[in-house]
Amino acid sequence: MQKRIISVSELNEYIKMLFEYDEILRNIYIKGEISNFTNHYKTGHFYFSLKDAGGAVRAVMFRSSASKLKFKPENGMRVVVGGRVSVFPRDGQYQIYVDVMEPDGVGALYMAYEQLKAKLEKEGLFSEARKKSLPAVPKRIGLITSPTGAAIRDMIHILGRRYPLAEIVLYPALVQGTDAPASLIRGVRYFNIQKNADVLIIGRGGGSLEDLWSFNDEALVRAVAASEIPIISAVGHETDFTLCDFAADLRAPTPSAAAELAVPDSAELIANLEQTEKRLSLAVARYIARAEEKLKRLSSSRVMTDPMNLLDDKRMALLMVERMLQSRVESVLTAKKMQFQKETAKLEALNPLSVVARGYSAVFDENNSLIKSILQIREGENISFMLTDGTVRAEVKEINPDKNSVT
Repeated sequence: MQKRIISVSELNEYIKMLFEYDEILRNIYIKGEISNFTNHYKTGHFYFSLKDAGGAVRAVMFRSSASKLKFKPENGMRVVVGGRVSVFPRDGQYQIYVDVMEPDGVGALYMAYEQLKAKLEKEGLFSEARKKSLPAVPKRIGLITSPTGAAIRDMIHILGRRYPLAEIVLYPALVQGTDAPASLIRGVRYFNIQKNADVLIIGRGGGSLEDLWSFNDEALVRAVAASEIPIISAVGHETDFTLCDFAADLRAPTPSAAAELAVPDSAELIANLEQTEKRLSLAVARYIARAEEKLKRLSSSRVMTDPMNLLDDKRMALLMVERMLQSRVESVLTAKKMQFQKETAKLEALNPLSVVARGYSAVFDENNSLIKSILQIREGENISFMLTDGTVRAEVKEINPDKNSVT
């Protein structure tokens, strides 16, 4: 029997044909754990392997399919993929060409929601510290929602009922579909540029997760967080939570509740004003009554009925102060006079003229310095004597020391 010999390429092509004509392999769903995941950023293709406890298979998801995913595949994530199994002839390797992918046990939208939530929360977009307070009494309310539907009608009704003084400014936006996020973002930017609202309400009525998905768009969430005007997020029903709810300054369970939170109740304001008016009136009445009572006491006092008595009292007090001052001045003058006399006596005792007046004389040298000792003069020097009635000049002829003096 003659052997049939084929090339490697022919073998791989044959096997590929077998795979592609197999009904099961042409449309198959496989579950497993992602490993060796690579996101080829230049092409947008995903390359990875699916594995379980018994084996592994290579897989590829081209950009046309990968771009439709709502979540980001990661290593270790359990998924269910759908596609076809074929052979790449060049390598002789079979692999799964994935068209669709879903998290195993968790919906794709929910997975995308949790992934984006974790990312933005890590960045601090949901931090309570960066959230702004709502104005107590806003003048203008900006609504970013669909111009049709029950949500807008409910909000306008409640705003008008609670606080009719507030002006309502509507920015009609898409709230569902692929174009909705961009439309909602334009609404947020419009009010922030125009500065024509004190508080914004962004939202829509209830719906499925897919219907509300526009409010989980990353760009919209960032626009809400960056708004300089406080924003109330009101999407869906009370049990519905979107990422806009976490980024907004306040989350309302429904659009109707958002309208309740945005403005005060005018009836309550009026009641509070009336109570305040009553309290002020009572306080003023009490103040006036106390003032009148004080005025009565003052008008009946002695100083008001007989003002001369007050003058007499003041005059007597002034006289007493005058006498006290005079007594103190005389006492001080007497003391000073005695002190002066004492000091004068001391000076008089030290005055050499006083000594001269008692019959003595003072002797001075040629420099008019008082001579107290013979050591201050020599024979032949001129000296002068101060007497009570004049001065005598003489020449020293002889100096005789006192033998009893100590030199």
